[in-house]
Amino acid sequence: MTTGQPGTGKARPTPTGTDAETRSASASGTPAQPARISDAVSGKNPAPTSETTAPSTGTVADQPRSSDGGTTGATKSGDPQPSKSGGAKKETGADAATGEGGGRKGSAATGGGTEGGTATSDSAATDSSPAKDSNTAKANSTATADSTTTNPAKDGAPAKDGTDGDSEDVQVKGTGAGKGRWWSRGRRAGRTDGQAKTDGDTKTDEAKPDDPDRWEAFASAPEPRPSIATRAGRAVGRFLIHEWTLATLGALALAVLMTWPTLRYPRYTLPQDYWDPSLQAWQMAWSGHILLAEPARLWQSNTFFPELWSFAFSDTLLGYAPAGMLGSGPEDAVLRYNIMFVLAHALATLGAFALARQLGAGRIGAAVAGVSYAYAPWLLAQAGHLHVLSNGGIPLALAMLARGHGWSLRHGYRPERRHDGWVYAGWLVAAWQLSLGFGIGLPFAYFLACAVIVTAVLYYTRRLRTGQAVPFGRRLFLADLIGGLLFAGVGLLMAFPFFKVTELHPYAERTIGDISIFSPPATGFVTAPAESRIWGGLHEGARAALPWHPEMTLLPGFVLYALAAGGLFFSVWRLRHRLLLLAGVLVTMAFAMGTRFFDGTFTYVPLFEHVPGWSALRTPGRLMLWTTLLLGLLAAGAVTALTDRVRELTAHRIPSWPGPWLRTATLLPLLLVAVEGLNTTPHPVVPTQPAAMRSAEGPLLVLPSNQSLDQHVMLWSTSGFPDVVNGGSGFTPRQLDDVRRVSQSFPDQTSVDYLRTLGVRSVVLLRGQVVGTPWEITIDAPVDSLGITRQDVGEAVVYRL
Repeated sequence: MTTGQPGTGKARPTPTGTDAETRSASASGTPAQPARISDAVSGKNPAPTSETTAPSTGTVADQPRSSDGGTTGATKSGDPQPSKSGGAKKETGADAATGEGGGRKGSAATGGGTEGGTATSDSAATDSSPAKDSNTAKANSTATADSTTTNPAKDGAPAKDGTDGDSEDVQVKGTGAGKGRWWSRGRRAGRTDGQAKTDGDTKTDEAKPDDPDRWEAFASAPEPRPSIATRAGRAVGRFLIHEWTLATLGALALAVLMTWPTLRYPRYTLPQDYWDPSLQAWQMAWSGHILLAEPARLWQSNTFFPELWSFAFSDTLLGYAPAGMLGSGPEDAVLRYNIMFVLAHALATLGAFALARQLGAGRIGAAVAGVSYAYAPWLLAQAGHLHVLSNGGIPLALAMLARGHGWSLRHGYRPERRHDGWVYAGWLVAAWQLSLGFGIGLPFAYFLACAVIVTAVLYYTRRLRTGQAVPFGRRLFLADLIGGLLFAGVGLLMAFPFFKVTELHPYAERTIGDISIFSPPATGFVTAPAESRIWGGLHEGARAALPWHPEMTLLPGFVLYALAAGGLFFSVWRLRHRLLLLAGVLVTMAFAMGTRFFDGTFTYVPLFEHVPGWSALRTPGRLMLWTTLLLGLLAAGAVTALTDRVRELTAHRIPSWPGPWLRTATLLPLLLVAVEGLNTTPHPVVPTQPAAMRSAEGPLLVLPSNQSLDQHVMLWSTSGFPDVVNGGSGFTPRQLDDVRRVSQSFPDQTSVDYLRTLGVRSVVLLRGQVVGTPWEITIDAPVDSLGITRQDVGEAVVYRL
């Protein structure tokens, strides 16, 4: 017969006496007796009622049986469903087979049974007779009882999981002779409505709904909400202790120390000499001034009057134009140059550090790469060339591009780490680096082009070999496309004025003979410049044997050589990566030798003759920049492996006190690399601007005029930027040569007429520079017959034409 379940409107089949006997007999192999059913009470106000029957939905015999002979439970919709236990479980010895029932809410757990019989639990069954002793089988067997776990739903409402209050039966194996333990999730959470105790006598419990509020007393007090100031302070604290914040601050502090005394008198001194730095200080000032005043005239500078495209006569440092927008006059130009000189070293350190970290090096190893890249001894000879020292954008752009593509040297390609934002940033930094000049920007551009081609070939080769598309994504492809077009566009815009200069001045093009003059021999790679504090004095004899030692002393550091050599055998990089880095070092060294490596037949000469723009690079030794970067990556791999090993050793040492000392020892390579980069760079005082330069009308000519003095004139012209005939660059225009030749006899009628033809209105003759020149005699000669005026202004004489 079936018994109804109050509050649910559902009915489930319950085996009758005969069926129960049949099932018990089949399960245990002994005659079965009807199992006793304990009283169950359901409803909000439970009370014993008479036996109530509901229309039958089928007997046990009618239900599907599982493969092991058990019956299946009924779902809440009445359809047969296999029970959780898969059918009746067979026990050994005198244990009874207990059926798994899908008990419903409000069911009573019964432990009744006879010797060799079955213990059953019927849900929602009511009986008017008193409950029998449920422990009749205690003396003969260990009973296994079903404990009904109920969901905490109130008033017979469906459970939250949609199972209409069905609970999971939990079997607990009895302990002791004939003693059973009854556990239920409903007991721990509080019994639900209609649940009865089965301790031998029928007892009726009132419904005790679960009240979550009563557990609040045991909960911890809520954490107070921090104020805006507190949250801001925590955010600032996290920012200050972040790795990249510390790396940036460390790079800045190290740059100030390693370039000292650059910032000691930043308005009056310049590093190394005051010729090329004066030119580059003017370049930054001019680009910032003209972009604010008249951007269309950018390439028609105020120097080399009346030449066209004069701003493209040398590398422009155009990327520093935002800095040139601040301040005016020569002193501000010198201050700006010194600040950018220090920041260039800091950016180089940070850029190489970022690249090594992205490729998989540890912090100390990456620091070694950054310091060795920025403060290599050979770069001390380039202290007067800011466009060479401004190389930090190269490794920084490569680090950003590698991060955006999810690639590292140590871990390979990881598609899940792709991010198109880093790709855009990498291409922007690369374009900015190119805008600083083609001296080091052009090889960087060709390296990026080759890297794109090699990456594309490897991508499609792997795709064809495996038959599967390697994850890349449209967004990443779009970022590379837009970024690459931006980079190429900046390169073309920068190259156009230089092509115009070559067209107007074909004699400005370099020849193989010019390249040979600056090509270093192999001994240059182990020779330090005079500015090296450690090796400068020791290598004086080796420098004397070099034809042009400022561009031929290319020592990257003996410590760096040693660390890189160790990185070939002990490193975190894979063997094939170490070999590739070694090959890169050897190839870049061969190219840096120019025509000294088998006359450049297989290296520099083909590039010079066939690669656009390469003929403008007259100093092959500056390719040592790439050699230094690759050596730094090899060294970073070795130092990282060392620090990892030390960390493993200190983690297992007993006692642990040697640990800090061993970790401190890992800083020794970094310290040695930094010490080898110490300098003795001179910082001469910049010549003071003549007062006549602030009052003379342009266009004007300053005499004497030569390559060295004209660079000072360019710096002095930053007060108002009047047009001046003077100028210094990588080559001298023929017209300026003619002006210098004709003006040797100034003031005379021929020179005055020639200058008037050019449009010159004023001539400034510097008294302090005329010793040993023709003007030493004519500086005080009368000029009334020439139709010009003469006026003494400070230490100069101003002629108005």
